[in-house]
Amino acid sequence: MPGAFPLVGTLSAMQEHTFRNFSTTTIDPSLRPGRVTKLAGWVRSTHLQINGESTRWRINGKYDLVAENEDGTVALIDCKVSDSDRDSGEFYSPQLEAYAYALEQPATGNPVEVATMGLLVWKPEKIIEQNGAFGLAMKQSYVPVARDQGKFLAVISDLISVLEGDLPDAGSECTTCNYLLERLKLDE
Repeated sequence: MPGAFPLVGTLSAMQEHTFRNFSTTTIDPSLRPGRVTKLAGWVRSTHLQINGESTRWRINGKYDLVAENEDGTVALIDCKVSDSDRDSGEFYSPQLEAYAYALEQPATGNPVEVATMGLLVWKPEKIIEQNGAFGLAMKQSYVPVARDQGKFLAVISDLISVLEGDLPDAGSECTTCNYLLERLKLDE
């Protein structure tokens, strides 16, 4: 949501621009040799295929960094500025797998093979002061994210089934209805 997290957005943009044209092995030695060539790019997939049938649904999103590997594949890197313990590959796997799906099955342009995915996490450590100017010292870590397109497609299939399914009957037993009624009271 644009504007929802202005400081996070500013820090994320700074992080993305810091790594423009960086060598992947400089970011983390475990990455395949390559270079960051794209940042903050939008992706849109073809229509999602579920159980062999095309749906009306697509993946739309904006990745942080894409590196072109020397072997012709790409590395997908998502930038995070956080001090949360949830910065794990498992937590962010659906987000990165969605971007990978769109890069591998784009609505337009040539598909690319996403060989690796991961998080580039900056964790604020301390305030630095020098001559009246202040800054943040960040600890950087790279968190690999395992590819599991099968699991991703299963989750997306379930989500589409809910979105396309029948609506529950309205009434006092409907938890969605009750939630919405309580939520409306907050706006009064």
